[in-house]
Amino acid sequence: MMRFPDTLQLALRAITAHRLRSFLTLLGIAVGIAAVILLTSIGEGIHRFVLAEFTQFGTNVIGVAPGKVKTSGPAPTGIPTSVRPLTLEDARALEHLPHVTAMTSTVWGNTEINANGRLRRTTVYGVNADMTRVFGMKVKSGQFLPGEDSENARAFVVLGAKLKNELFGAANPLGARVRIGNFQFRVIGVLETKGQFLGIDLDDTAYIPAARALELYNRDGLMEIHVSYAEGVPAARVGDAIKATLKARHGREDFTITTQEDMLRTLSRILDILTMAVGALGSISLLVGGVGIVTIMTIAVSERTGEIGLLVALGAPRRTILGLFLGEAVALSALGGVMGLLLGIGLAQAIHLLVPALPVHTPIAFVLLAEGIAVAIGLLAGVLPARRAARLDPVEALRAE
Repeated sequence: MMRFPDTLQLALRAITAHRLRSFLTLLGIAVGIAAVILLTSIGEGIHRFVLAEFTQFGTNVIGVAPGKVKTSGPAPTGIPTSVRPLTLEDARALEHLPHVTAMTSTVWGNTEINANGRLRRTTVYGVNADMTRVFGMKVKSGQFLPGEDSENARAFVVLGAKLKNELFGAANPLGARVRIGNFQFRVIGVLETKGQFLGIDLDDTAYIPAARALELYNRDGLMEIHVSYAEGVPAARVGDAIKATLKARHGREDFTITTQEDMLRTLSRILDILTMAVGALGSISLLVGGVGIVTIMTIAVSERTGEIGLLVALGAPRRTILGLFLGEAVALSALGGVMGLLLGIGLAQAIHLLVPALPVHTPIAFVLLAEGIAVAIGLLAGVLPARRAARLDPVEALRAE
């Protein structure tokens, strides 16, 4: 019986005997593996980037919006329906629920801000004193909006870092008067830089009391209420309490509750599917590489018919012949896989260097899976030619020589 080192040596010698042919064969596998690694690295990088964008505000946040998005069936036709707006009183009712740590009512719109002889059009948010606690934002100078009764909230404004620079430059804006729409506000604080969220500049904003924003935008209700709850408490428990409170106040469920936890889970599932789909597209080229191995191994069996006959005549069992050609196919695909991994990871990092804004990440699990796929392709592609070699009649094989 042939020893394993001898079998390995014969397989490697067969590969090196036809260097150009072997190189072109494993190049087909390498290109396929590189495509899979590159595409899945980009997909996984985008996956992590999007989730990081959402989790920068924390994962224990629940949003309540007016109107019921999920319905059990079509509404009766011919009957007018109306949605009761979310009010400041609704928001205050949620603030005192068990496990709720902070609450902010939210109204927003786009309007002009005039200060220091400069005019800017930007997003103005109507919130309350707990907004920084709910979304994990920090004040750089001054203070955030004070915890005053909504109806008696004074005309204060807190500026985002970029908006402050646009209006006041290096000067200290605290105490300055700014005109927002047709109302006058006094600057009491500037937020720390927060950056961008999915392309939205969070620093080019201003924050005023929610009651003042309702007047500014002439609205009769809030656009959303955000609630943060204690760590370790199930989101469903807090969501049920919010639902029960608002149903008691409104008489029906005419609002939609969205938990950050559910949204992240759904988003992660969608991004996983997209990453897998992109990887599957790249793996099409692996099929081409597998066809190349089948072709080359079939040619190798035809060229080495005499060698096979001699081995069988000398007493080599057929499983040794089978293992010899399978080993050759696996060696080709494994070497191609290593080349593909190096090429794919190199291209991914090169793209990241050229386009730093494009996130690229290659998990070790993808690397191991890609190499495993390469070896599996070698096994599958080598089975038929190897079986054909193992079944050759030694007399006929020697006669062919």
